[in-house]
Amino acid sequence: MPRSKKFRRARLIVIVLVVLLVAGTGYGGYRGVSAVRASFPEVDGSVKVAGLSAPVDVKRDANGIPQLYADTSEDLFRAQGYVQAQDRFWEMDVRRHITAGRLSEMFGDGQVDTDAFIRTMGWRQVAQKEFDTKLSPETKKYLQAYSDGVNAWLAEHPGGAKASLEYGLLGAVNSGYQPEQWSPVDSVAWLKAMAWNLSGNLQEEIDRSLLAQDFGPDKIAELYPDYPYARNGTIVKTGTVAGDNYRPADGSPQSGAAPGTATAQGAATTKAMLQGLTDRIDSMPQLLGRPGQGIGSNSWVVAGSHTTTGKPLLANDPHLGPGLPSVWYQMGLHCRTNSPACQFDVSGFTFAGMPGVVIGHNKDIAWGFTNLGADVTDLFLEKVTGPDTYQVDGKDVKFELRKETIKVAGGEDRTITVRTTQTGAPLISDQSSEQQNVGKYAPNGQSAPDRGTGGYGVALQWTALSPGKTMDAVFELDKARNWDEFRAAAKDFTVPAQNLVYADAKNIGYQAPGAIPVRGKGEGTVPSPGWDSAYQWKADPVPFTALPWSLNPSAGYIVTANQAVVDPSYKYNLTKDWEYGTRAKEITDQIEGLLKNNGKISPDDMQTLQLDNTSVMAKTLVPLLLKQPISDPYVREAQDLLKDWNFHQDADSAAAAYYNGVWRQLLILAFGQKFPADLRAKDNCLLVRQQDDPTKPDSSTKIVTECGTREPGKAQPDGGDRWTEVVRQQLEKPDSSWWTYIDDQHKEQKGLDNLLQEAMKNARQELTSLLSKDVSTWSWGRLHKLELREQTLGTDDSSIASGVVHKLLNRGPYRLSGGSAAVDAAGWNAAAGYRVDWIPSMRMVVDLNDLDSSRWVNVGGASGHAFHDNYNDQTDLWLKGKLLPWAYSPDAVEKATKHKLVLTTG
Repeated sequence: MPRSKKFRRARLIVIVLVVLLVAGTGYGGYRGVSAVRASFPEVDGSVKVAGLSAPVDVKRDANGIPQLYADTSEDLFRAQGYVQAQDRFWEMDVRRHITAGRLSEMFGDGQVDTDAFIRTMGWRQVAQKEFDTKLSPETKKYLQAYSDGVNAWLAEHPGGAKASLEYGLLGAVNSGYQPEQWSPVDSVAWLKAMAWNLSGNLQEEIDRSLLAQDFGPDKIAELYPDYPYARNGTIVKTGTVAGDNYRPADGSPQSGAAPGTATAQGAATTKAMLQGLTDRIDSMPQLLGRPGQGIGSNSWVVAGSHTTTGKPLLANDPHLGPGLPSVWYQMGLHCRTNSPACQFDVSGFTFAGMPGVVIGHNKDIAWGFTNLGADVTDLFLEKVTGPDTYQVDGKDVKFELRKETIKVAGGEDRTITVRTTQTGAPLISDQSSEQQNVGKYAPNGQSAPDRGTGGYGVALQWTALSPGKTMDAVFELDKARNWDEFRAAAKDFTVPAQNLVYADAKNIGYQAPGAIPVRGKGEGTVPSPGWDSAYQWKADPVPFTALPWSLNPSAGYIVTANQAVVDPSYKYNLTKDWEYGTRAKEITDQIEGLLKNNGKISPDDMQTLQLDNTSVMAKTLVPLLLKQPISDPYVREAQDLLKDWNFHQDADSAAAAYYNGVWRQLLILAFGQKFPADLRAKDNCLLVRQQDDPTKPDSSTKIVTECGTREPGKAQPDGGDRWTEVVRQQLEKPDSSWWTYIDDQHKEQKGLDNLLQEAMKNARQELTSLLSKDVSTWSWGRLHKLELREQTLGTDDSSIASGVVHKLLNRGPYRLSGGSAAVDAAGWNAAAGYRVDWIPSMRMVVDLNDLDSSRWVNVGGASGHAFHDNYNDQTDLWLKGKLLPWAYSPDAVEKATKHKLVLTTG
């Protein structure tokens, strides 16, 4: 039952009082500060940890980053579990409730729909199968040791404010909650969350289908243009696949061929069905970030022959949604003596709640990740013929059925039935009333079965729903000593599919790993007909031996920034929805320029390149804007800002502010005005002509206001890399129908020049309202702001969050340089405004000549405790583009140590 307004108001009052008390901002400040500090970790002295075979040293630097030293691998991971729980247990607890579909047990009925969606996908069940059937005995031992360490900490902090401030808040609305023991499967399940975050083109499938209600295949193809292979290139020079063995083709010419144009023809989709799915995706917890395309990452590696150090340099900055605590956790895991009983000496970034190191280096190799962007998800439309049957090839087959009971704090349990096809694809439309209504809208093509009154169901086929061995791969990477062992580890890295860059003292390399499906019919760009078995995936994915790789290419460097890995001559379809390579081309051009001018690249050059905020699109668009004859001095004053602009999107740049304002208005006029409500932001309302009776073509029409239905941060056109390519291609067609728009007098206008002038006028007006009339006071950073929001408490009244809570726990806003398609990728959604919604979540530069000269920085800090000194101490450095020294050797770590805790045998 929904909570009454009176109850919600009373609960909010309780929450606010608790926050004021524990934060020490109101009455009882001293007691409040003491309560907050009571949850801070012990970092000096010694504590007993049950199960250790020998003492473990925990050395923390001034930023609270721990380096662990042990005699056995199991002691090392037991200590890792204990230390991560010290810093981040609340975050870990929320994360495992997300992946298990159990948020309602913590936060109440407002999370039931989210839980139902995740339960339907079955993340926890898949993680359990991985642990039971796929992972090596050694990996299971490490996972169990990690869990034992977490539980040793939990035994000392069984819940309440002494565990963290957030448990004190939770107690105000759910006083009976007590954290359960940590289990190995809790750690494995987080890989499903990251796979969802990096799941490829699921949203593109939906959006193409929603666009089909208003546009034909040719117009949709213009919105998803072919990848510019000739201009932006590929990660590797495409080799050949013979007998499912990939052979690199270093030095071979790149192909300029483009893939076949994807269309929406033949997709029996519906507005209600797909909008319902989008709503469900939008409701996923903040902690998972924004899934799919549009979010990228950068990594590159330069051979020692091209560096000032004489050894390779490797840089990485994955782009993810911002928040506090940071998604990453920095630490080092060191065996005092390398032996069969203890083989780890690794340092880098990992996730709180998961043992090992995900990205970083050991004493022999370094590696980094960017999202491969492989198409590993497909939607299938299913002809449901009964409660437990659906149709394939004209015959009824049975769903696999299972019951799921969702426990709700302060409410009644809810039981759902999950139906799964024989291919392992859950029917995700069962958890949305909008999707159940498909029978009213779905077009019925000649080859489609009669939909009856129930309509088509929607099933999700996704590689992450099959058990894999990625957890094995993490430990194998951490121990790898050379290229061959690195590739052997990559073979087990099934989901999420990533680009892996590699360096050792003599070599640089690249490997594309991951479980990537081999389709029957179809390309995966639009939902497939589940009633035709010809569209089903093949039993086995693309063989690992056939996946692209490169070792010591003649160029002397490798760049991955989510661009195409290979050209269309490659044997397998990895995806039709690559990112468009703008960042990759800019990084490549910068590296080539450095090599040409300086001859060598230094660690400082690597760090500086991560901060390149150039707008590549502005180089094309600004000359056209400056040519426009603007008679209004009010607009011309803003236009003049673009004269002599260097295209750098610095936070203090007035020109960058105006250019991005014009870019936003151009996209709204050319595309946003024409898009169906399903793709537009909720606050984007247009006057449209509507028929009184859509079933009668001759019925009368009227003008109505139609507002968008999508969450603003996920609306289109978002202005990302794809849109730079869309606009670039349309600029070659001054009379394109996309340049027809409705002006502010509600009159139709045509032509590129007219639209550019309208965009410049609208941008002048918008920035005046947001900033001031005086353009000399404008700056990009005043528009382009980042707020680091505490993610685990939720954002609405169905959680324990409130505006007061977030004001205390959030940090910012910060004024940022950069932009969506820049190397310094501070992404924003042009359909919604200028707020930053994804960022370089960390930065690192690894120096293989001297690992102690490596550098790193995180957003936020090591601690998950909101008022701890290390909660947000790295953000200011990150904002300024600075990196921290990354101590690795025992001597360097000892010199950097500010706190030492000894974990002793219990």
